[in-house]
Amino acid sequence: MNSGISHNESIKCNVAYNPMMMRRFMAGTLAAICLGAVACSSGSAARHAALTGSRPSRSVPGCTTTVAKGPALPAAATAMTKVTGAPFGVAVTADGRYDMVSTGSVIVVLRNGSPAGPSLARVVRLPAAGIGETLTPDGRYLLVANGRDGAAVLSVQGVADGKPDAVAGTLATGRPAISGGAIEVAVSRDGHFAFVSLEGSGRVAVFNLSRALASGFGQADYAGAIPVGEAPVGLATSPDGRWLYATSELAARPGPTSLARGHGTLSVIDVSKAETDPAASVVATVDAGCQPVRVITSADGATVWVTARASDALLAFSAAKLVADPRRALISAVTVGEAPVGLALVNGGSRIVVADSNRFNAPGASSSLAVVDVRAALAGRPALIGYLKAGLFPREMAVVPGGRTLLVTDNESGQLESVDLARLP
Repeated sequence: MNSGISHNESIKCNVAYNPMMMRRFMAGTLAAICLGAVACSSGSAARHAALTGSRPSRSVPGCTTTVAKGPALPAAATAMTKVTGAPFGVAVTADGRYDMVSTGSVIVVLRNGSPAGPSLARVVRLPAAGIGETLTPDGRYLLVANGRDGAAVLSVQGVADGKPDAVAGTLATGRPAISGGAIEVAVSRDGHFAFVSLEGSGRVAVFNLSRALASGFGQADYAGAIPVGEAPVGLATSPDGRWLYATSELAARPGPTSLARGHGTLSVIDVSKAETDPAASVVATVDAGCQPVRVITSADGATVWVTARASDALLAFSAAKLVADPRRALISAVTVGEAPVGLALVNGGSRIVVADSNRFNAPGASSSLAVVDVRAALAGRPALIGYLKAGLFPREMAVVPGGRTLLVTDNESGQLESVDLARLP
């Protein structure tokens, strides 16, 4: 890569990364950790809210190492399946038969259906590193970010069958200035276009996927780049296909004047505009706390959820207000565990599970899976139900069709964790 930023998502702001500094700030008032124009709540009510997983106001949280206290929940993990390498992304085939886990230079294919958990089926080699993953809406293709300037496109059936020609081709910008750290992938609702976050260039690359599949992969597939903040990572499309949401760990400079220094952003992108004029497709940008890294939407598209890794927080935004009234789009901020990354809505959208990665090994912290009550979070009430145990550095998540099992890649444990969702409180 041609950037100091790697697919390890290694940016960490000084306040959040230095626990001793944070303790000095917290010894005074909570407001002392705020930088720039975004105010923090202070006083005993705010401190109590931070420790119980809710916040009394709609202020975007600042950088912190303070995590929410919560009970240890009864064990719900049904299996810990070892895989080769350091697992990053995970996707499940539409029929629920196979899990596809990116672990560096290969895709590890696991077969579901055993009471003992997923079992190894085969390994498929990739043409470059395998990072974040997604399936096309029709379930026919698996797209895997390559850590460089695009993504590999694989036939799902070919991967499942172990065919040597499973890799259909590679999407690439072919431009050194627009490359480095391809980390997450999203696909338009109609499956015609693919979007790849380039962590090292501050852009989201746009590719004509339909053209690539129909005419062979080449330079003409690259449609342009969407300018966002520094170190873009998370991507998600709205259920109706109209919007693409992108997180950036730091705001671009110059950025919105209302952003606190050191904060990152959530960008709202018009998908139809991105397909024809990517450079002019961003319609709104909001403060999303310290180092926002992942984003998903509710099934109805009304709520956009973001993990702010260096704020130790889960943020909920109104999708409608993100476009119509961005300054008032934040609905709530729920304090969770240390350095949250991946997240998934489960059990009919009533719960959200957050991967507290403890990415930077904060003193006294540990990896966990935070379980949050969605209705309580949206109502501004205490929402953290508690924590499940996890392996080291839980990173990405996927729900097996049918909604009974959540899969989590435990990056530093080299395993795929299966969580029995029927046992969540």
